Amino acid sequence: MRRVFVVTAVCVLLALGEAAHAERLRHLEFTYTATVNDIPEGAKSVRLWMPYPVSNAYQDVLDVRVESPFATEVNVEAEYGNTVLYIDAAAADEAFTVTMTVDVVRREQVAGETGGGKVGDELRARLLREDSLVPISGRIAELSVEATRGTQAPLRARAIYDHVTELMTYDKSGEGWGQGDAVYACNVQTGNCTDFHSLIIGMARAAKIPAIFEIGFPIPPTQREGTVGGYHCWAELYIDGSGWVPVDSSEASKHPEMSDYYYGNLDENRIYFSRGRDITLAPPQEAGPVNYLIYPYVEVDGEIHAGVEKSFAYRDLEMVGSARH
Repeated sequence: MRRVFVVTAVCVLLALGEAAHAERLRHLEFTYTATVNDIPEGAKSVRLWMPYPVSNAYQDVLDVRVESPFATEVNVEAEYGNTVLYIDAAAADEAFTVTMTVDVVRREQVAGETGGGKVGDELRARLLREDSLVPISGRIAELSVEATRGTQAPLRARAIYDHVTELMTYDKSGEGWGQGDAVYACNVQTGNCTDFHSLIIGMARAAKIPAIFEIGFPIPPTQREGTVGGYHCWAELYIDGSGWVPVDSSEASKHPEMSDYYYGNLDENRIYFSRGRDITLAPPQEAGPVNYLIYPYVEVDGEIHAGVEKSFAYRDLEMVGSARH
C-alpha cells in the first residue's frame, strides 16, 4: 500500500465575537476531491495542480487538510498571488485520488467596507490589459461606450453592470458557454457566470476601470449539507476614491429583485478559491496558461490530461462565539 501524506495548514481565526455584530456568517466544511484516471502506461511525468483556498477580508480559512498518495507542495503563483496545491505524481502507475478538506468561515461582503485604498501600479496595469478571451477593443469597446454614454466616471462601473445584467440571459444550452469568452457573450447574449463577468471585465477595462475575475464555489443557502455541482464566479471593479466594488451580474440576472444588492455586495453562500485569467501556475505548467483556476489541472508528459474526475461537497458547522443570521 502507498503511504498517505497528510498536510495540514492552520490559519488564525479572527475574533468572531467582535466581527459578528450584524454580519451574516457561514461556517463550512468543504471537501474537494480529484481523481486522476487513465494514466498512460509508461508515462514519465504526471503533475497535478489544484487551487488552494486562503483567508482574505471576507473568509477565514481555519484549516486545510490534504490527503494524497504523493508528497504535496503549496506554492504561490507570481502574477495574481494565487495559492496552488501541487503534486508531482511521476511514480503513478494507476489511478489516484487527492482530497482537500477545508474548514472555512465566510462572511457577507457589504458595500462600502473595502475603503478607498489604492491599487499598486503593477496590478493596475495588469487589470487594464486584455486577456486571451477578454479583449478590450472592437465590439467590446463599442459596447462599453454605449453603456457609459452620458455618465460620470464614478457611475460608469454601475452603468456597465446594469447594461450587462439587462443584456444577458443566464442560459447554459448550446455550445460555447462557460469559457469566459467576452465576444461570445456579446454576440450570443447568453451564458453562465464566466461569460457575464468576462463581458463586464472587458467593458470595464475598455473604460479604464481596473477589473478582476474571481472564482470559487456556491453553497446552497437553505441546505446544511450536500454536494456542489460546479463553480461560481464574480468580478471586482476598482473605483478610484471608493475602492473595490464586487459585482455578481449572473446572480442579478437570475434574481432581478436583487440587482441593486449584487452591485457592491456578495452573500456569504460562497467560498473564494482563486482570481485572474491566463494563469501560469506554480511551478509552471508546460501546456500554456490556464484560462481560470478552479478545477484540478493535470498534465501527463507535458500535455493536458482529460482523465480527471472531480466532486465537491459541503456541510455546515456550528458557529462558535456568534449567532448566524
